[in-house]
Amino acid sequence: MPARTIPPADLESLKSSVPKIFEQAQNTAANHQKNFIALYKLQADAATHTESVQNGRSVKLTGERAFEEIVLVMLSRVLPLKKGTTVADRVIKFVGGYTKFINEKASEEKQKEQIDEDEDTTASRFVSRVLKYLIAGCVAKDKTVRFRVVQCIAEMIAHLGEIDEDLYGSLRSSLMERVRDKEAVIRVQATIALSKLAGSEDISELDDDEMSIMGVLIDTLSFDPSSDVRRAALINMPLTQETFTPLLARSRDVDSTVRKLLYSAILEPHCVSDSEAGIGFTHPRALTIAQRELIIRNGLGDREDSVKAAAGKLISSWVDIVRTNGMKNEESEEEEGIRGDIVAFLKLFDLNEGKIGEDALLNQFWLALTLERAFLARVFVDHCIATKDNIRLESTLPVVTALAFRIQAAYNGLIKLAEQYEEDQLLRSGIEDDAEEERHARMEEQKIDTEFIVGELLKLAVNLDYADEIGRRKMFQLVRDMISHKILPESIIALCLDLLRILSPNERDFIRVVVEVVHELRDPSDPEDELREVNDGESEFGRTPATNRTNRMLPKPTTEMTPAEKEEADKTDLRCLSLCIGLLERVNGTFEENSTLEGILGELIIPSVKRKEMILRQKGLICLGLCCLIARRMALGSFQLFLSQVQTAPEVLKISVLQVVFDILMVHEGDFLGPGSTNGDRISEFLLHLLEKEESEKVQALLCIGISKLMLSGMIVDNRVLKSLVLVYISPETVGNHELRQCLSYFFPAYCYSSTQNQRRMQEIFIPLYEQWCATFPEWDDNQDPITPAQVGLMFVDWTDPQKAAAAVKGTQGHASAEDTIHMDLASDMAKALFNKEATKDDKKTLCQLFSKLYIPEELDDDKLRTLKLLTYSLRSRRPMRDAAAQNAIVKFDDLISKKFARQLEGFSEDEYRQLENMQDLFTFLDNIPPESDEEDVKPAKRATRKRRSGSIATASVASGATSDRDSDSPKGKASSKRGSRAKRRRISGSDEGSDDDDKSRQSRSKPPSHATPTRIAPRRTAAEKTNRAMAAAFTRRVDSEDEDEDGDEDGDEDEDAIERTPVPRSRPAAGRNSNATARNDRRHSETPSAGPPDSGPEDEDEEEEVDDILG
Repeated sequence: MPARTIPPADLESLKSSVPKIFEQAQNTAANHQKNFIALYKLQADAATHTESVQNGRSVKLTGERAFEEIVLVMLSRVLPLKKGTTVADRVIKFVGGYTKFINEKASEEKQKEQIDEDEDTTASRFVSRVLKYLIAGCVAKDKTVRFRVVQCIAEMIAHLGEIDEDLYGSLRSSLMERVRDKEAVIRVQATIALSKLAGSEDISELDDDEMSIMGVLIDTLSFDPSSDVRRAALINMPLTQETFTPLLARSRDVDSTVRKLLYSAILEPHCVSDSEAGIGFTHPRALTIAQRELIIRNGLGDREDSVKAAAGKLISSWVDIVRTNGMKNEESEEEEGIRGDIVAFLKLFDLNEGKIGEDALLNQFWLALTLERAFLARVFVDHCIATKDNIRLESTLPVVTALAFRIQAAYNGLIKLAEQYEEDQLLRSGIEDDAEEERHARMEEQKIDTEFIVGELLKLAVNLDYADEIGRRKMFQLVRDMISHKILPESIIALCLDLLRILSPNERDFIRVVVEVVHELRDPSDPEDELREVNDGESEFGRTPATNRTNRMLPKPTTEMTPAEKEEADKTDLRCLSLCIGLLERVNGTFEENSTLEGILGELIIPSVKRKEMILRQKGLICLGLCCLIARRMALGSFQLFLSQVQTAPEVLKISVLQVVFDILMVHEGDFLGPGSTNGDRISEFLLHLLEKEESEKVQALLCIGISKLMLSGMIVDNRVLKSLVLVYISPETVGNHELRQCLSYFFPAYCYSSTQNQRRMQEIFIPLYEQWCATFPEWDDNQDPITPAQVGLMFVDWTDPQKAAAAVKGTQGHASAEDTIHMDLASDMAKALFNKEATKDDKKTLCQLFSKLYIPEELDDDKLRTLKLLTYSLRSRRPMRDAAAQNAIVKFDDLISKKFARQLEGFSEDEYRQLENMQDLFTFLDNIPPESDEEDVKPAKRATRKRRSGSIATASVASGATSDRDSDSPKGKASSKRGSRAKRRRISGSDEGSDDDDKSRQSRSKPPSHATPTRIAPRRTAAEKTNRAMAAAFTRRVDSEDEDEDGDEDGDEDEDAIERTPVPRSRPAAGRNSNATARNDRRHSETPSAGPPDSGPEDEDEEEEVDDILG
């Protein structure tokens, strides 16, 4: 019940009446309406209290002022309350609702008493006072106060009524500042408030360089890093022509909820309007074809089921409304019921482009031949075959002979249109006439439509039953004639070859027919001079018919051809190469089994590889690569040719050659990357070198896709490759390469969760990569938004989670295995890393916070448990964390281990652990840790204790830190013992001296010593420089000078052998690399033969000789 209010005899009673109303309002929102009335009565009564000033010439509104002060006091009490406090949210909502209530009351009184609209009222003065108070809080230092202030403004802003210009300007500028606030929750409320304020803005009144509210909202919708802010902008932004394109772009948003809301909250509700026409802003007929296809493609192609469901619901509503409200056309009126609706629905899309119409189609039926109906027929056949509905398929499809005649009629029409189009293009050259332009455009559109119809019928014919011999012969002859015609569009060739493969008795006959067609196209003789017997491929099943040999005339040499003849010969070779590509893509046998292919290899493919024209050389290399896939010896002999082409070719050719290289590596695994192959390391090094040096983003993405496939299939298991891919993924320089980021964002979870061995590799590279990233992270600019070390750590914890491995998810492991302890090994690695005195306080704190995210198995091996316990014990006793949060994380993790495995740790002390042989490497690592102070004993475990129990590791509770050198825990402990207490450290960047002091740490990061070469020197210029910096650490290692002097004799021979096995091409070192890496690369180039020609490119004669030598 609302608080009982009595008209105040004086203003003092307001101090008790108003708080009672706010107290009830904070308990529940159900009584807000009654409390609005009660509070309004108090305000009206208080407004009657006035005071005369200036000898009665003016009036001081003492009552209103007192009421406003009390309300502001009540409001100020909820401002410091954090987000999620329900009572504060109810009070904010109550203030917003009361603003709406009093403005409506004031409007009714003005209309009733016919008061001027511009005259101030009690409501307008109250709203202005509250707004000024809230605007002043927009710049508060406390983020909670800023959040509550902006939240209250967002609740009030839709019901402000009339406010003066100065107050409006202050409100607008404050919200424009808050929409850039560093806190996402504040930006959400500011976005909601600006969305409601956008309708009242007059763009003509803005300055030339001043940004409009709508522009700010569009930027927020497109570029804000928080999905909550983008979601708020999507839902609250006004739907106009200016904002519709940015709204559609959210169909590719990284957040699935934003994508779903676009379809369910924006597109579907606005399809139908209440107007007379009934066409809403997002009605399909109000959209362009490109917008419709974008909506369908992104919606039905989304990987999230909820987004697909929302898009499907939108499409079903389109089907229902597409022929309503008098929007029928003449063709669609001929159809009745659902068929007419589907045909009308298909007219919303351009069926010549992509598969948008197919994806959007919900019901498929067989209809007659038109552009839409041919498409329906093909989809209907695919549906019947997918559902195995053979009865329905046989009852609706025509016989094979009849369909062959339909295809032939459409094909004849296509050839006629193509010839007319070429003649018209020659005749109208140089003539500019609008009528001719329009006629020519209609002819081109008609040709494209006919081409689409022929293609759909060929796709349909692939799925027919060719038991009818007469129909099979007719279809075979038709398809053979089609691929022999030079005018046939190239998009139809692949469809013809698919059908010809079905019609051929076996693969050898299929190859023979296509090779004959290639020879006929390239034969310069007149077809009338020789009678050619066409074999239909039937003869006898299981026996290859004899090839009719004819004496063919040799083609003219290129030097004897006229320019016109050269151009015609090049066109013919392009058509033949396209036929060869389609043929080789459909061959499953080996090259040796099909000797017919040797003819086109020597006469067409190899000469095309030697050509200087880009398009001919590209198709020739693709054909040669496809031949290598079915010929092992050819692949071994030609692989070096492809590698040399990768280094010197332009971007378009490089993409095709790289695809060939990766295909060869995948098919011939044992010869290049198999366990017994000696070239695996060299190929991996070569691919990483290409990824480092490449400038094109498309080539970089292709390299990452290929390397990811090789790693996912287990062909490459090198940790350097995995580390390099992670560095490329987290580097800010690859943010703009969306294809690369999309590939790696899918690869890493798939790679880690598919195998526990892959998780083990990821665990092994974490600490070195983490230390390297921590050293280079401060060098990135803030505007580049780099991934923080904390985010990197969380990614690795998630990727190495044994619970997410495929074997664990499927429940195939009935008991705990050694691979369940990956996180425990990761914990040991992190504990060792905490001993590193060069690590900063923030880096150690980040590692400590990861301990709480680790998975602790139910069972743990004694050796691993002892190792982990000894490390945590040493951390707490010898290297306590200086940060309280980090120290608490270590203590909590150590206590959890001690409690969970109390039985295994019971009765064991460090002295007993030292007697175990398998723990000697660990104690060597711990004993070699330099003391943090003079008072610290290097081996604290050897001091005398009064009781055996007091020395137990299970009861130790002192906090401390460790070093990240994993090598000291490896079998290479002999090298460590030679160096005494100084452990070998491999570093990528950073200073030589470390300090835990924050100021010194920041100084050492931002300004490294002169002898430490910085990773980033030159300004950002190209994508190559970006990738060079992101990948430099994968190929160069910096070692302390003392370590190099001591270990040079031991490792020198191994390094030289590794250099000789690595086929790194000759290249100029990238700017910004350290001198050690440059010297190593120079030495490698001088000692190792180049994997390909130099960057300047070979001479034409040398290149032809090289190709001849490789191809034999």
